[in-house]
Amino acid sequence: MTPPLDMNDIVGSHDLLLVTLDTLRHDVAEELAAAGRIPNLARHLPGGGWERRHAPGNFTYASHQAMFAGFLPTPATPGPHPRLFAARFAGSETTADGTFVYDTPDLVSGLAGVGYRTVCIGGVGFFNKQGPLGSVLPGMFHESHWEPEFGVVSPTSFEAQVTCAEKVVAELPPEQRLFLFVNVAALHQPNWFHLPGATREDGDTRATHAAALEYVDRHIGRLFDAASSRRPCFAIVCSDHGTAYGEDGYTGHRVGHDVVWTVPYAHFFLDEAA
Repeated sequence: MTPPLDMNDIVGSHDLLLVTLDTLRHDVAEELAAAGRIPNLARHLPGGGWERRHAPGNFTYASHQAMFAGFLPTPATPGPHPRLFAARFAGSETTADGTFVYDTPDLVSGLAGVGYRTVCIGGVGFFNKQGPLGSVLPGMFHESHWEPEFGVVSPTSFEAQVTCAEKVVAELPPEQRLFLFVNVAALHQPNWFHLPGATREDGDTRATHAAALEYVDRHIGRLFDAASSRRPCFAIVCSDHGTAYGEDGYTGHRVGHDVVWTVPYAHFFLDEAA
């Protein structure tokens, strides 16, 4: 059982980027990639498309706790599937020779233990540090950032997050390895304002969700450029869970519906900027 990558060669030699496109549905992500509507993301997706995976949780907090423990979304095919990262755990059936194994409770502290500067740029409320619950996830990192401009009600949230990421990278010593995590809030409701002509009264729809992904795609190249500006970067881009827009009577997430559990995933290398 061998994962397709040997993370023990990548960790330590590359900067690392984890982007969670919070609430992004797999079907919408795939449709937009196939239609050429997210060209900046699609050029990095293996084969031009997303991998269909199952989320480790059906809402933000649960899913990120799992991912920060090394349980990234699982391929939507029978396993076991070797993991890229794993805490040392006797009897683990998904830890393989190429898995980066750490002796701490979570991936963030595991990477810190081998010399990475860990930085969180939050988006949705679980990263806003405005109370004890909103401080748990960002509190795992050496450095965390959240401003109202990064949040779900800001029509320019992702642009503001990318500007923050560019500043973080620019201020690092050249020799310092970086693990950068960005939780993108733009897909999360409310997202109606990303579709030209839509109104608050119209509310959020599958179409406004798609428009929000197009908005993210217009700016994600800046994030990729910053992440790979100092050395090659290994990037993981995925959703933490999907969301329902009326399917079988469901709206939102934190429910056990297929549109919530099924998420897009991709990992790829970003070459060092010339």
